[in-house]
Amino acid sequence: MTDAGMPAAAGGPGGSAEHGSEFRKEMGPWANFALGFTYLSPVVSTYTLFATALATGGPPMIWAFVLAGAGQFLVALVFGEIVAQYPIAGGVYPWARRLWGIRWAWMTGWVYMWALLVTITAVAYGAGPYIAILFGFEPRVHTTVLCTVVLIVVAALINYAGTRALSKAAVIGFTAELVGAVVVGVYLLTTHRFHGLGVVFDDFGTSGDGSYLPVFLSAAIIGFYQYYGFEACGDLAEEVARPGIVIPRAMRRTVYVGGAAATFTCLTLLLAVSDYQAVIAGKDTDPVVRVLFDALGEVGARMVMGVVLISFLSCTVSLQAAAGRLIYSYARDKMIVGHRMLRSFSYARAVPHNALLVAAVVPAVIAFGSLISEDALTKIVSFAILGIYGAFQMVVLAALRARLKGWRPSGDFTLGRWGLLINAAGLAYGIFAIVNISWARNPDQPWYDNWIVLLCGGVVLGTGLLYMFTTHHYGRGDAPAGDAIPARTSGRTSRP
Repeated sequence: MTDAGMPAAAGGPGGSAEHGSEFRKEMGPWANFALGFTYLSPVVSTYTLFATALATGGPPMIWAFVLAGAGQFLVALVFGEIVAQYPIAGGVYPWARRLWGIRWAWMTGWVYMWALLVTITAVAYGAGPYIAILFGFEPRVHTTVLCTVVLIVVAALINYAGTRALSKAAVIGFTAELVGAVVVGVYLLTTHRFHGLGVVFDDFGTSGDGSYLPVFLSAAIIGFYQYYGFEACGDLAEEVARPGIVIPRAMRRTVYVGGAAATFTCLTLLLAVSDYQAVIAGKDTDPVVRVLFDALGEVGARMVMGVVLISFLSCTVSLQAAAGRLIYSYARDKMIVGHRMLRSFSYARAVPHNALLVAAVVPAVIAFGSLISEDALTKIVSFAILGIYGAFQMVVLAALRARLKGWRPSGDFTLGRWGLLINAAGLAYGIFAIVNISWARNPDQPWYDNWIVLLCGGVVLGTGLLYMFTTHHYGRGDAPAGDAIPARTSGRTSRP
């Protein structure tokens, strides 16, 4: 028996006896947690969406962190149970494969892959203005795209250096996140505070004469954007010793430590904004930068920009690492065109170099798309959150289906008798989040702008289905599939 609680031939640490594992177990528990933390990135997500959320919902938007954190913690518990039994590189794709079958797994991987690639662009692109401030040039479209590509290339070089370099980068990024969240936050609280805690219950007129609930749900995008990244701990499962114990624990810590840091960061910024009405009215479009310059001066603000830039870089590195392992896992099971090239492995550095190359080139190409239309990038990035949540819930649904059909988790971490309830609650939260993210809220805009999130999701699903049923790559590999459910119950073990 392996430490995942299963025979090695069915799902040991390397994933299956058919292909084994080519990775080296060079990532320790601390680095695994730091990887998830820097992917979740309290500083990146909060700094990126703070202005939008505050302008939309006023200070009470901070409660979105509590709402999303509670829901995603349920998902993290379900993922912890799955990865403990199936510690396989690639995360959601191989989990869906074992829990349901090859077709469901193929589509789960497809959605998650594109969501990751777009998110890499989004994070690197979001660093552009901070790079401009740090080095003192105007953040225009061309310079932002150039900064985006440079950041992606630097992240790729770190990933190419191997798991140990990735681990060091994750720990450095974690340290930068703590400085950005805790040190800067405490300084703002003690030297640049304009409001009391009561403002988190005052919407400052954002709801008008109506209910605050629709306004809050619109502003809650900051919370939904915050709480993913914990799954990255499992994406590198074949590079971690004792994954059935280490990874579920790292996932949980990522959610509550990262969530606490993000909430604290948001709170300190809220209390440091002197004029909420200026933000709500659109007169102050970048309150984060304004607060930092007012509180720290030009030199201090630029120093913080440097720390923030490290956070953006480490987040990009973690995203690339997750995307590279997913693409490699896909190719290892012959699930995609060019699988022979994409499963190529550098044994000297123990990394899937061609898969990592794709995780750098595609996001760079997406970034160059903004040269045609800056708004086009914003629209395509809107799919990232929907895609991540959609892929998550495909796994949560697969786990619930398997559980109802007789699956009994047998890894080092299980939820016991609470498993079914937590699984169902996690699915309910995910559906609610997806509906809220996709909801059209701007009737004055053209219909295609108003429903852009669903349209982007539909394009990815449609092209995925067309690709899947015209190439039939999903059926070419012989790695185990659908074997979580006992054979006497499902009647099948290797096909959906």
